[in-house]
Amino acid sequence: MNIPESLKYTKEHEWIRVEGDVAIVGITDFAQGELGELVYVEVDTVGQTVAKDEIFGTVEAVKTTSDLFMPVTGEILEFNGQLDESDGDNPGLINEDPYGEGWIVKVKITNPDELAELLDATAYAALIG
Repeated sequence: MNIPESLKYTKEHEWIRVEGDVAIVGITDFAQGELGELVYVEVDTVGQTVAKDEIFGTVEAVKTTSDLFMPVTGEILEFNGQLDESDGDNPGLINEDPYGEGWIVKVKITNPDELAELLDATAYAALIG
């Protein structure tokens, strides 16, 4: 199981990587493995500020749909065009490269203190067993 040390994690299986005052958010390798082949990603919250733990989109796999939860409060700046149905239409990137090309959104963090509430790699590994 791939759990990069440099990221923070949520109990709902999202990861976040902070780059200055912008963060990149996606779902973990564990989550994409549990969901199976992803066929659709929907994020209609670009330009909106979404509170920590609120839903910012969904991922749809062959057998199920799962909500995406915001790790920290912030304004969604960008949805990965490679995943977007109207652009690249390749949600399988999340299965192939969940921590790289398969990122989902970029967010301008409005409350950096919330980062301290997230799990580190060791705690996330314990969570998923």
